[in-house]
Amino acid sequence: MAKKRRVFEIDMPAPDAAPDETFPAGKVEGRARRGPMASAITETAESARARTAVEAQIRAENDALAHEHVRLRAEGRVVDLVPLDLIDTTKLVRDRSPGPDPELAELVESIRTMGLSNPIRVERAGERYELIQGFRRLGAYRALLAETGDADAWGGIPAAVAEPGEGLDSLYRRMVDENLVRKDISFAEMALLAQDYAADPETHEMDVDKAVAHLFRSAGYQKRSYIRAFARLMHWLRRDLRHPTAIPRSLGLNLVAAIEETPEVVGRIQGDLAEWPERSVADELTVLRRHAGEDPPAPAAAPAKKPRTARARTSFEVAHGGQRAKCTASAGRLEIRADRDFSTVDRQKLEAGIEALLRSLG
Repeated sequence: MAKKRRVFEIDMPAPDAAPDETFPAGKVEGRARRGPMASAITETAESARARTAVEAQIRAENDALAHEHVRLRAEGRVVDLVPLDLIDTTKLVRDRSPGPDPELAELVESIRTMGLSNPIRVERAGERYELIQGFRRLGAYRALLAETGDADAWGGIPAAVAEPGEGLDSLYRRMVDENLVRKDISFAEMALLAQDYAADPETHEMDVDKAVAHLFRSAGYQKRSYIRAFARLMHWLRRDLRHPTAIPRSLGLNLVAAIEETPEVVGRIQGDLAEWPERSVADELTVLRRHAGEDPPAPAAAPAKKPRTARARTSFEVAHGGQRAKCTASAGRLEIRADRDFSTVDRQKLEAGIEALLRSLG
């Protein structure tokens, strides 16, 4: 049996058709297939472009962080661990009295047990640093280093490092405003600071009263007036006083009033203090109070006590109704004690009996 032949209908292109309309036999529609080498080259290029973009982004972020670090450092807001032996304290005249600080031991113990809660502030000065704020904190660290010898623990102090360039007026204001919150700062310390500020050739103010107004503008008017009064007192007696920071406000104001009324009081105070070189705080305040008219009144003499005299007393017992009564007689007093409740006796009867007793005694 003969097989049936199948016939396929094929559309053949016209003889005059355009080249792109020719029969696409053997061609794959879409993107041409690439070899392994071409794929590897393409992937490498794409990876390089992505890596370049990431690196550019990282560089931009690093540049932004670097600029921010420079800005924060210029503002003194970057904290470093600065070696103690590289810190100087000569640029600013401190508002602390010379000599040992009686309260430094408390700060030392606090830092030893709890650490430093607030870093100091320094300004870069070449290879060294100049202290701006934190004189007592720096002193506490130096005391701990001297006591323990542990340079790893106490040889460096956390410090906010500022770049040089901030004006001296601004640095003084920073120091003053920081210390105005201290409860222990005395009017004498603030007055001495104003004097030293006015005397500093690098500051713009030479008048002490104007220096007080500039430095202590954060304080109230009344407090500034007290500081000005103490500044006058320090002008008169600064070199003669050993314990100026111990002068109470009222005593200082009274001294200023006494001196302004009688200028010779200054010489008298100086003479009295010169004769007492090894004086304590109490000794110095005694001298100042005397010249300020604050001599404490002498204690009133205690009233003389009357001499005690021995009181004459007579005691005896009497029998009555089968009972015994104990009697005691002394000056202005007659006492009868018996095992009986005399409150139950009729009052009229009791009065008549006492009256008869007294009458019989004459």
